Amino acid sequence: MNWLWWLRRPATAWALAGLTVLLAIALVPLSLAARQNPFAAGGANVVIGASFAAVGLVVALHRPRNPIGWLMLFLGAGFIFFIDGGLYNVLNYRLGHRLPLAPVVLFLYHAESEPDFVLVPLTIFLFPDGRLPSARWRRVVGGALTLAVVDVIVSALMVVYALIHHRTQVDAGGQLLLSEGRAYGAFSGPIGLAFFAFWALAVVYQVVSWRRAAGERRQQLSWLMAGGAAALISFLAAIAAGALPHSVRGAVSDVLLIGIAALPVGMGVAILKYRLYEIDRIISRTLAYTIVTGLLVGVYAGLVLLATRVLSVSSPVAVAASTLAAAALFSPVRRRVQRVVDRRFNRVRYDGDRTVEAFAARLKDAVELKAVRADLAGVVSRALEPTHVSVWTARDSRLP
Repeated sequence: MNWLWWLRRPATAWALAGLTVLLAIALVPLSLAARQNPFAAGGANVVIGASFAAVGLVVALHRPRNPIGWLMLFLGAGFIFFIDGGLYNVLNYRLGHRLPLAPVVLFLYHAESEPDFVLVPLTIFLFPDGRLPSARWRRVVGGALTLAVVDVIVSALMVVYALIHHRTQVDAGGQLLLSEGRAYGAFSGPIGLAFFAFWALAVVYQVVSWRRAAGERRQQLSWLMAGGAAALISFLAAIAAGALPHSVRGAVSDVLLIGIAALPVGMGVAILKYRLYEIDRIISRTLAYTIVTGLLVGVYAGLVLLATRVLSVSSPVAVAASTLAAAALFSPVRRRVQRVVDRRFNRVRYDGDRTVEAFAARLKDAVELKAVRADLAGVVSRALEPTHVSVWTARDSRLP
């Protein structure tokens, strides 16, 4: 196993991170050459891939024996390669350019895309220490990885068939267009359902683990739950944004998809055990901003539809007015939502705020210094729970 230890060196982690950066940089010239907007072509994927790669690099450097960091590094490069590979295929097989290694990129593009759907739930299964607790779960993971290998083989055979028979037409995203693709669709449908079941099992496994855990382990799993919830809500909100007008639909969806980056960030914090016990505050902030985002997106979409479909206002004016209205509502909505969320998920802050507000109200009518000093010490003790409280007051020398 010396070769495995050699692969776990810091140089390997830095090389994978550097590859991710190069792939992200290559997106700009490739998208421009393919006559596409760089951000629209894969801006969200770049942010998600970069977050996986950055967290994976930190975890791989500090916990080289934990496979999660290495999986994140591969995922980060894979997410961005998927966009680059699609653009490369468009240049070669749609726009007629003769770029080097075109068949290799076409092959890797179709062979690499499916394993990503297995590697993400695999990192959830292995969280936080990189090990599975029982042989039963090892069989589940082994079955999913076997299906992924079979899917890669079938995708590779489809690409080889297309290359041999010179049937390499691709769509705007770089995907092969084959009349025989119906046969592959009949195969990929059940495989997709199996991958979805693998995702569901990973979530169920960690939820059950969270219910049984205590102490530090429970805090780690709470970070995973918080990141996963934020990623799921962002993904669902991006799907809902499909109801927006075509002029803003893509941009809003891409911005919402960036929230998926919360998953690797939460996992990285938990694995490195960095500020574990601030999870209540993080969950409170995450939920508050997620709810506010959802409400404002709903208001924005409703105002745009009302202005364009009912009031017959021109689309640019309606979009501008709706944007200003949503921006004006942000602060008051955020304050109200944060207070409600703190009351349920962050009682320490909520009770502390109420205690300080009550002290401020009593202070207006206070005239006795000793009473104020005692009240202040009591407020600090209840709000912050320190181990010791001392209050120093500067007495005016003119006073007796």
